[in-house]
Amino acid sequence: QVQLVESGGGLVQAGGSLRLSCAGSGRTFSMCAMGWFRQAPGKEREFVAVVSWSGGSTYYTDSVKGRFTISRDNAKNTVYLQMNSLKPADTAIYYCAAFEGWGTSTKQYDYKYWGQGTQVTVSS
Repeated sequence: QVQLVESGGGLVQAGGSLRLSCAGSGRTFSMCAMGWFRQAPGKEREFVAVVSWSGGSTYYTDSVKGRFTISRDNAKNTVYLQMNSLKPADTAIYYCAAFEGWGTSTKQYDYKYWGQGTQVTVSS
């Protein structure tokens, strides 16, 4: 069992930065690949980024490459999403999720555990 709690969302102007955190609990957290997903108003939830259990492998959706960075600190049971050069199109509820399978995944249905989400709003 893994419990996840996101924090760090808020309101920021276009071009600004935010860092999201996802605090995990449960003995298997450090063995899970961790992903960030987001859901904008009126749209389906979509994949944003994933980091492997070791932190050695990362993958991003094209729209955030070069602007977002995912990382993790297993000693603190925490995953981060550093978001720079934010755009109004990045406005969404951001969710972290844990994947217990082999490697990493961009598919929502592969993720067993989810946080409650944190709102990110980017004004123009």
